[in-house]
Amino acid sequence: MINGAHILLYSKDPAADRAFFKEVLGFKTVDAGGGWLIFGLPPTEMGIHPVDGESGQQRGGHQMAGAVLYLMCGDVKSTIASLQAKGVPCGEVTEANWGSQAAIRLPSGAEVGLYEPRHPTAI
Repeated sequence: MINGAHILLYSKDPAADRAFFKEVLGFKTVDAGGGWLIFGLPPTEMGIHPVDGESGQQRGGHQMAGAVLYLMCGDVKSTIASLQAKGVPCGEVTEANWGSQAAIRLPSGAEVGLYEPRHPTAI
């Protein structure tokens, strides 16, 4: 029986991004060996969106589904203010019918989404 999900976040600077998730965002970690950190995430939900063409990466000879990470919050503007106070670059908040969203820049230069949902959530 399925008992969880494991998300892979690819990074050009994994050490810096791991430190960001641990030290700035405060996510709990376990060391899987040799300093390889595995992060406990807050409650998570998944939506399935359409895509044109292929998405994702080849892993073990299989075309894996692509994914985009959005961290959810109750108040996107106050969360951004808190992150900016810690020196985290954040994008402009945009509004959509499903919620407010912005982007958080990781130390590697990659971005993850941040959003405050307006729709019912599965969590």
